[in-house]
Amino acid sequence: MVERTDASQELDRSSVAALFRELADEFERGSERVSVPVGNKTVTLSPPGEVTTEVEVLERSGMFRGDQERVRIDLRWKPTPSEERQTEEPAEQREH
Repeated sequence: MVERTDASQELDRSSVAALFRELADEFERGSERVSVPVGNKTVTLSPPGEVTTEVEVLERSGMFRGDQERVRIDLRWKPTPSEERQTEEPAEQREH
């Protein structure tokens, strides 16, 4: 089974930094569970002590679309077997 939760939004630089800090804090806590904000949801995952990371930077020049830059950060792991993935919607959405 494959479950995918994704969201795309435009953020100012300060909000991007806050998002990365929040994610970093979750991993640094050392808890078995990591909560990841995705749009209007929070996905709770179970990473092990070691996580595979990949950072990709793309710089593209184009006459028609203009210059573009992209940073992609990929974190991968096999979840710890103790619990399954959980997705939570904010309380205000569950009430409706």
